[in-house]
Amino acid sequence: MVGEARRLPLGGSVVMDRRRLLDLVDQMRVAVPAEVREASSIVEQSQEILARAQQEAEHVLSDAQTQVEERLEDDQIVKAAEERGRELIRQAEEQVQARLSQAEAAANQQMDEADRYALEMLKKLEAQLATFMTTVQAGIEALETKPGEPEPP
Repeated sequence: MVGEARRLPLGGSVVMDRRRLLDLVDQMRVAVPAEVREASSIVEQSQEILARAQQEAEHVLSDAQTQVEERLEDDQIVKAAEERGRELIRQAEEQVQARLSQAEAAANQQMDEADRYALEMLKKLEAQLATFMTTVQAGIEALETKPGEPEPP
């Protein structure tokens, strides 16, 4: 927009279409909340992953418990079943812990990426707004200090 704007005869100031500038600012306002919604979506996804991992862990533990109870019919089988049950429970807990750790790491990574992206977008927006502000201030100064006219009181 600045490249297409008309230059003023004095100085490096330009005249820009107010509606186009306001439209651009509106577009930037809309873009930032979209990024925030995307970050919220990523957080929800990570929570869903954690919930699924917890359900899977409960299912694995339930299966292990069922297997242990089925093998408690005989004395010799009871000892073997108890040992197997403890092993299954330990394995299930390790699997749950591993999956929870993976899910948490994925969620943290997604949150970090979302935070980095949001920060990058906000910095870009800040830079664009600073450029617009400089252009607007230069235009105001140019109009206030027209040569040959007395300065307003």
